[in-house]
Amino acid sequence: MFVKNIDNCPEFIANDGCHIREWIHPKNDSIELPYSVATAKVDVGQQSYKHKLEQAEVYLIIAGLGLMHIDDEEREVSEGDAIYIEPQRTQWIENIGETSLQFIALVNPPWSEEGDNRLD
Repeated sequence: MFVKNIDNCPEFIANDGCHIREWIHPKNDSIELPYSVATAKVDVGQQSYKHKLEQAEVYLIIAGLGLMHIDDEEREVSEGDAIYIEPQRTQWIENIGETSLQFIALVNPPWSEEGDNRLD
């Protein structure tokens, strides 16, 4: 059985500027998975950098209010929303609420720093 508490995952700033905790990642854990799972946070009044991932990604919004941008599309997102982001799409998310914007990021294949390309 594999169990890992998020409190045991160190926080770092990802290439896109989000505060990240890699919850489950094959490179860190002794499990074989075709994806990675992380929590992400964007502070009030902040946004992630425009970036492209080589991988497919899903955001699961767990708290806050945001404005999601994918290429030329934008949409307000909030708790309970799931957002699918195709590989190689320009993406960024803004926190437009009054509390921290928090989401779970599922990346397939697993996220890598090399596959995360900042655009600005």
